[in-house]
Amino acid sequence: MTARKLAAEALGTGLLVAAVVGSGIMADGLTDDVALALLANTIATGAALIMLITIFAPASGAHFNPIVTTVFALRREISPGLAARFIVVQCLGGILGVWVAHAMFGLPILQTSTHIRTGAGQWVAEAVASFGLILAILGAINAKANVAAMVAAYITAAYWFTASTSFANPAVALARSLTDTFSGIRPQDVPGFVGAEVIGALAALVLAGWLFSGRVPKPETVSA
Repeated sequence: MTARKLAAEALGTGLLVAAVVGSGIMADGLTDDVALALLANTIATGAALIMLITIFAPASGAHFNPIVTTVFALRREISPGLAARFIVVQCLGGILGVWVAHAMFGLPILQTSTHIRTGAGQWVAEAVASFGLILAILGAINAKANVAAMVAAYITAAYWFTASTSFANPAVALARSLTDTFSGIRPQDVPGFVGAEVIGALAALVLAGWLFSGRVPKPETVSA
């Protein structure tokens, strides 16, 4: 059972990253219009999230994201040991997803991004993106709404209203540092993103506990 959960998290994260990076490569190759390329990247990511969360939720909860796993570990809905293993396979799956995207488009497999993403605005954006993601998940669970749809809707919107285009995922940020394409981020910029993502997620966890009157229903699906 544990092996199945770990496989689901690795595969789900890998496919998510492949969708993010692959659609970015495709869009960048088809148009010189950055806004149009971002729109294509956004649509592909949102669609992938709905599918991946829906099919993998019964197997592992469909976290695909270390901050989501951390939040549910703090809620005592996943053990610390299993949470740690989830985070490891999420990161490994994300890296594999980048390599698969490169292979599909005939690019060098091993790359390092040169795309600069740093500064206070980017960090605030990542904190906001992660805050909203966790609030969307916990709020959807509280409302017994479709978590997959809520997450996909929020990330689709956050691609456009955040300065960072809403990574909101340390495993994805790490993976994207290994692609020098449309979706990349320089390795030296990743720690700032991860720190902001953790802060935003923890703030959302605290606020959700108050907003939803401390009621913590058992989640049917969790994601990102």
